[in-house]
Amino acid sequence: MSTPQFRKPRSVRGRQLMFRDATVADAEFILALRTDEKKGEFLSATTPDVQAQRDWLTRYAADDTQVYFIICKLDGTPCGTVRLYDQRGDSFCWGSWIKSDQAPSGFGVESALMIYDFALQIGFQRAHFDVRKGNASVIQFHERFGAVKVDESEDDYFFEMSNAAIKGALAQYRKYLPDGATVEF
Repeated sequence: MSTPQFRKPRSVRGRQLMFRDATVADAEFILALRTDEKKGEFLSATTPDVQAQRDWLTRYAADDTQVYFIICKLDGTPCGTVRLYDQRGDSFCWGSWIKSDQAPSGFGVESALMIYDFALQIGFQRAHFDVRKGNASVIQFHERFGAVKVDESEDDYFFEMSNAAIKGALAQYRKYLPDGATVEF
């Protein structure tokens, strides 16, 4: 089996959500989410500098080691972000997962399923990620999906999702993504 690699698709479409690649034009939207006191509570610190965010997005456009999505409703309205990065063999990390106040009901489950389905489609088999210890609802969410806590630091819990757990979550929560994710490159 060949080693998976990150690929930036034109779109990833689910039942009520769509992912599209983040661009420099999204800087203000991303920064508003990341610097919101409540939404950014469990994220790494972000400077409230729009030009710095634009510069980061410019560098990102040429970076093939990650995929950063703007999560949108099917009508194109942005309602969140998510990023896939830190490839370790056939495992990917995901984070920068933020939802706006405009996110539809079922956003969390559907967007997580879309992430996993997309990752499987580009060849990844497993996932790893960290969650801040105080972020109890997200910890519970991941554990319900089958994530296993494998380590911890002072601030974070580290999780892994096996291939069986990913496929199990896709089956268990199928009603949120009945036809899988449609990826268009």
